[in-house]
Amino acid sequence: MINILMIEDDPEFAELLSEYLAQYDIKVTNYEDPYLGLSAGVKKFDLAILDLTLPGMDGLEVCDEIVRKYGIPIIISSARSDLNDKVEALAIGADDYLPKPYDPKEMYARITSLLRRYSKSQEGETNIPKSDFELKGDTIYYKSTALILTPAEYEVLRLLVKYQGITQSREQIINASGTMSIDSQGKSLDVIISKIRSKIGDSKRIQAVRGVGYKLV
Repeated sequence: MINILMIEDDPEFAELLSEYLAQYDIKVTNYEDPYLGLSAGVKKFDLAILDLTLPGMDGLEVCDEIVRKYGIPIIISSARSDLNDKVEALAIGADDYLPKPYDPKEMYARITSLLRRYSKSQEGETNIPKSDFELKGDTIYYKSTALILTPAEYEVLRLLVKYQGITQSREQIINASGTMSIDSQGKSLDVIISKIRSKIGDSKRIQAVRGVGYKLV
């Protein structure tokens, strides 16, 4: 059974989604109060679904705390449609953002896709020797040497390091960057990748996957 932590202050909406997901052997435990949700033993859950508009604590703060302390996958489920909210949530570390209203079928599809990706990532970590890359605070180290990166370069490389060996689409990379130019996002990403390769000193470590995006190998 898949166990999901949901922090959502609309009990009717939470119940509707819970009932739908139950048919797929997915158990949803919802908390309307974000403080109760964060004290509910987050590590025992496989994934978190977070609303952004919550009583007493903004959903972005909840997202940040889960990312920093627990590291489980996060899907933002919110009626807030501001692009800045989406960009900030993904930059903080949320894995997906699904605007309300949506069909529960889409949430199910995103849950299974995200858990499958995380499962592959964890399997890869058990089979791959210690990586040349290390994330320590706001610094990325390559072969024990701190890389001097711009904010955009850091955001892009951080995502690739986090999912090393797994292809990240251009959209995923751009959405995870809060500083990349939206107007020229395609060219900006290619330029940033080129600069990261130069700073690493090994152009083969970041591979372009034609028609999809990039991956760190």
